[in-house]
Amino acid sequence: APVSSSKTNLSRTMGAMPTSIGAPRYAGVSVLGCAIAMVAVGGCAQGIGQLFAALVMGIARNPSMKEDLFTYTLIGMGFLEFLAIVVILISFMLLYSE
Repeated sequence: APVSSSKTNLSRTMGAMPTSIGAPRYAGVSVLGCAIAMVAVGGCAQGIGQLFAALVMGIARNPSMKEDLFTYTLIGMGFLEFLAIVVILISFMLLYSE
């Protein structure tokens, strides 16, 4: 008869899922990592809001700089969108990793 160790029973009771190799796989850890990484998307949204708030304030202070300020805003928006896309890609990698 196979001998069952207490470590194996403990990992089965704590939510570990056995894989084909035999090592336990913790399914919730990848979801938790994905959720933590997605918090950065909220930071990107806050940055976009602050960027456009600064644009409105800058145009209100000096309307003749409107075109230059809008160009700088679009450059900053591009950086923030790139950061958001990278964060989403990393979070999907964490979600579907083993």
